[in-house]
Amino acid sequence: MAQDSTAQVIALSPALDEETARAEVYGLLAALFYAPPGPELLQALQVAATEAPAAGGFLEEPWRELVAAARARDAATISAEYAALFGGVGKPEVYLFGSHYLSGFLNEKPLAHLRAKLATLGLTRDETLPETEDHVAYLCEVMRYLIAGDDVAVSNLARQKEFFGAHLQPWILPLCDAIAAHPRASFYAALAGFTRAFASVESQGFDMLE
Repeated sequence: MAQDSTAQVIALSPALDEETARAEVYGLLAALFYAPPGPELLQALQVAATEAPAAGGFLEEPWRELVAAARARDAATISAEYAALFGGVGKPEVYLFGSHYLSGFLNEKPLAHLRAKLATLGLTRDETLPETEDHVAYLCEVMRYLIAGDDVAVSNLARQKEFFGAHLQPWILPLCDAIAAHPRASFYAALAGFTRAFASVESQGFDMLE
């Protein structure tokens, strides 16, 4: 999983080509959904430019809100919020796993379908990680790979569209809704807003390929 990377945030700039910017956004989302930001990533967010991180002004305001949320909080505050929303023993307040939103249960058919798809892409789960592959951070990492990977037979727009449509689009907005509705959500409410806007841009872009 993506972890602290100053470059991930610094690189979110209109000067980047669109595909590189998309890959950077997915990498940033993977890092922030997988764990609370460490000092380097949080500092990078706090000093990040607030121009739109990818082509199109639609993302500019939610990006500004995310940066403002990072600037208003320290690492301990965000870490406590992450634990309150997504952590704890047993049932979390907000699930980050696609199977929950697609079937109402964890480790169900959506996960099996995802694993079969990952196998066709030549991707396997790191057995040292406790999370299953339908964790939103894992899926964002897969999208980043499908954008920025070197194997054009795998990393291409057709694969991106298919994977996004099957494994992220059906549940990413309900996830954002669940986060935004939680009374303890603050920084992560801003992240949910940015994620929602980015997912909408992705959906519109893929629709144009039809």
